[in-house]
Amino acid sequence: MENFNLREVPRLIASILIVFFSGAVGSLATFPEISTWYAALSKPAWTPPNEWFGIIWTILYILMGIALFLVWRQGWYRRDVRFGIGIFAVQLILNILWSMVFFGLHSILGGFVVIFILWIVILANMITFYVISKSAGLLFIPYLIWVGIASYLNYSVMLLN
Repeated sequence: MENFNLREVPRLIASILIVFFSGAVGSLATFPEISTWYAALSKPAWTPPNEWFGIIWTILYILMGIALFLVWRQGWYRRDVRFGIGIFAVQLILNILWSMVFFGLHSILGGFVVIFILWIVILANMITFYVISKSAGLLFIPYLIWVGIASYLNYSVMLLN
């Protein structure tokens, strides 16, 4: 992080906490269903172990929070920063919505529709962030890849059930 100043630590922490808060909200629908409804679904052989999801999402949330920070620090007065953070908020909401639809409502098809839209919004967010801060945009690459994998997993589960 170029020219990082200790006075920016609260903004960095707030950025990461915002992302983790959204993850916590989504997990309210997810956790109760993992050992029950989700466990009973037919899944492809390549499905990652359940233990991996928490580790992967923790890493992604940290990267997303840092990306948010890198954009936010460019100045809220800038229209492109406000727009980029707006897209960021939309993708966080869609991420929560996917958990609510897939796990909460047990709607595999609905989950697939939401995650497909989510992937497109993440791509738009990554591009928008990249224009503002190359580092912020690049930090979104693992997230885009993971949601691509999750989309294919959602699609595969849909076909198997």
